[in-house]
Amino acid sequence: MARPKEFDEHRAVDAAMRAFWTAGYEATSTQDLCAATGLGRSSIYNTFTSKRDLFDRALRHYMTTKNAALFDILDSDAPARQRIADILHRTADAPETEPAGCLVVNSIVELAPHDAAARELLAADGDRRLDALTAAVESGQRAGEFAADRDARAIAQFLIATISGMRVAARGGADHATLTAIADTALACL
Repeated sequence: MARPKEFDEHRAVDAAMRAFWTAGYEATSTQDLCAATGLGRSSIYNTFTSKRDLFDRALRHYMTTKNAALFDILDSDAPARQRIADILHRTADAPETEPAGCLVVNSIVELAPHDAAARELLAADGDRRLDALTAAVESGQRAGEFAADRDARAIAQFLIATISGMRVAARGGADHATLTAIADTALACL
């Protein structure tokens, strides 16, 4: 008879997510994952089969969590400009309890150039966010909040690049004032 699991799998994935977010996939060792999750090697490999399986689950967890907050803002009844301002300022106001930067951006840089499976997962996530931001910009154009003669998808791509750049700047040590200035400048460009 198999021994029952004596840990919360969701918490283990969340702890692993933070470890990968902090150090990246390659630099996070199995020992780092054991320390982060509080699990032994056998529990990690029996539950997740491999470091890569655990990473994939952690990345999906990150995407689900972060996208839920993004989509909550984008689906609100607030004017489009306010929704976009909220997203940009939310990026500048990232909680100090979270690792700096973004697991998605870090993974795009680290894995996407040479890992087809990661590239596909990251691209699908990026497409969902791009579609949602494009829809918000289009609604703002219809409401007269943004110039209607500009390409909504190009504006959404600009916003994604800005947010990604803010995450990289935060990882590099940019302070709150710098990140807020970037957010405000991006808003002024719309």
